[in-house]
Order: sequence, then C-alpha cells, then structure tokens
Amino acid sequence: MPRTAAPPLASPVPRGADRDRRRASASVVLRSVLEHGPVARSTIARLTGLSPASVTDYCARFTRLGLVREAESPRRSRGVGRPHVPLDLDDSRFVVGGMHVAVPYTTVALLDLRGRVVRRRELRHESTDPERVLSGAAAALAAMLAEAGDVRPLGVGLAAGGWVDRDSGTIVEHGLLGWRDVPVREVLGALTGLPVHVDGHARALVNGERLFGRARGSGSVLHLFVGNVVDAAFATHDEVHHGPRSQAGAIAHLPVPGGSEPCECGGAGCLQAELSERTLCRRARAARITDGVNPRHVLAAANSGDPVAAALLLERSRATGRAAGLLLDVLNPETVVVTEIGAMHREDCLAALREAVGSERAADVFPTSFADSVLAVAGGSVVLDVLYRDPLGASPEAI
Repeated sequence: MPRTAAPPLASPVPRGADRDRRRASASVVLRSVLEHGPVARSTIARLTGLSPASVTDYCARFTRLGLVREAESPRRSRGVGRPHVPLDLDDSRFVVGGMHVAVPYTTVALLDLRGRVVRRRELRHESTDPERVLSGAAAALAAMLAEAGDVRPLGVGLAAGGWVDRDSGTIVEHGLLGWRDVPVREVLGALTGLPVHVDGHARALVNGERLFGRARGSGSVLHLFVGNVVDAAFATHDEVHHGPRSQAGAIAHLPVPGGSEPCECGGAGCLQAELSERTLCRRARAARITDGVNPRHVLAAANSGDPVAAALLLERSRATGRAAGLLLDVLNPETVVVTEIGAMHREDCLAALREAVGSERAADVFPTSFADSVLAVAGGSVVLDVLYRDPLGASPEAI
C-alpha cells in the first residue's frame, strides 16, 4: 500500500502571513534603532515586545547588510557581566535619491538613512516635457552620486503633486505640468538602473514626518501641502490612506466661501486657485512687490519690512488655517503638519494659521519639520518609507 502522510496536528501558518510577520518585525527593530540609537538589544526587545533572540537575529542581519553598526563605547550593566554594546544606524554607507517635480523646477537630492539631505540641486524647467524632465533629473542624480564618492544608492524616490498612483509608479494626471499617464517608475528605472518608487508629495511628507519629524510617535497625522498644488494626506497607525488608485487627498477643488479666483476647472473660488503660489505671486506683482513667480521673493520682501508683502503672506496663512480647520473637523487627527511658505518661515504667519484653525486645536498644528529642505525630503521619503517598512526586502542585497 502506498504510504500516506499523517495529517498535521495544527494548520500551518500561511507563507504569506509568515512573510508579513517577519517584515513587520524587521521594520519595528530597524525603526527602534533609528528612533532610540545608540540602543542596546535588550532595550529594543523591551520596546518592541519581540524576544531577545529575534532582536539579536535581526540586528545581526542589519549589521551584515551595513544598515546598523555597533556604537564605539560599550556599556556595562552594574559593572558585571558582558558589556552591553549599543547599536546605532549606520548612515555612512548608503544614500537614497530623492526627486520632487514641481511646476517651475525639479529638485534632485541625495539623502542619508536618517532623512538628512546630503546634496541637492534645483533644475529649472526649460520644458515640462516628461521625458526631458526625467532624463535631466536622472543625469543630475548620476552626477551627484559620482561626486559623493564611496556611498551606495539604495533606490530613488520621486514625489509630485497631482494624481500619483503609487502602485503602478505612474503620474496619472498633473494639470499644471500637462502630464498624463507618465510611467515614471519605468522611465527612471531604465535611466538609473535603480529601484524606483513614486508617490504624491503630501503622502510622502507624512511618511517623512512620522520617520524623522515632529509626527514621530503620533497615532494619526494630517498633512496639508500648499504650494502651486494644494493637496492633503492622512495617516493613522503608520498607514497612509491612499484610496483606490491613490486618489485620496485631492482637495484642490474644494470651494472656498467668498473665493473669486478663476480655476482651471472652469469655476471660481476653488481651494487651489485661492491658495496657490501662482496666485500669491500674481497678487505680489500687482502690488509691485516682485516682478517674478517665485514665492521666496515675496517672503524676502516681507522679511525686509515690506508691509504689503507681510499682509499677503498673513492672509494666505489664515486661509490655509481655515482649510486645515475644516479637514480637522472631518478627520480629527492627533497632529496636523502644514507645508506653507509663510507658516514655515514666519512666526506671525504661523500664529495666524493657528488662530484660524481655532484655539482648541491650535497646539496640535505644526509647520513642516523640513522647512529648508521640504521638497528634497519629500522625494527621499518615498524610498526611505519602503526601506523602513521592509528593511530586508529593500536591503542592499536586493539591489
């Protein structure tokens, strides 16, 4: 008779579930090193709830990969036994490429594993043709990597406004650039030879804030991005809400009571039309504050004492605060982060924004943690989020 196997005593854990568990465990260990390092393995076990053996195994893997290193000064526990050798993130070996495509220019940067910008360039758009923009960004990235010397790139992240489908790596629609169905992941992957990850800039910055910024440890975060594009992102329990085809956060055409600015949709008073940097600069030109389209010039005029420039920035920050207050009422997050040039760089604008939000929630509202590097961090955070979510799958061995 043919021999038959005895039935298992218990149903085995599905392989997919096992992989998910390992991925989650690796993620929480590496993030503990990021947040608390230099940190002892025993402390990581206590913080994460994982067994000391599991923590030791993951830390050994990360050390072999060059993601973590032993700190120089071992610490003894009460003067007896083996010294506790703390671990810290090794931010010297690897970098990631960060790209952000804005309307007037593309920012290209290198970031270390702590989300700090190592190198950065701005490439003005002579043309917004996607092939020219992406090939120029890839060439700039290659030049920066050559200049950086003995570091290894782990991947490239690209962030942009508009409708960005993270899963397919496509910019589905960006009206201000005139882009539609641009296969960014495919194009940049071919140009750079690196893994490429793509996401909307508001969602990317939520990830940057929860990894490296003020929102670290917050249970839920709302991010409001107010540039030429106006959009938002919401995360709870470290998960950013994307929605079907990554369309969540599209708030550009929310109506603003009393608004009169004409919008590309054919209406008037839409949120993006009222708050965009294009509108700010047009009003500044009408007031003869500047003759250009760069909002930094309006900020510089306000900082030099121009009362009209200061008034324009204050009113824009108040309107941003009203918009943030509406989103607060709907989503009720623990933390609100706003990327808006006035609130980022002027205390009076931040105070006006918080006042418009309302006194009950004003203390929960913060400007971006990356005021001087926000666009570079947006691009880099796309790929760094992938690394910290799945450090073994996105490790140097996987490239």
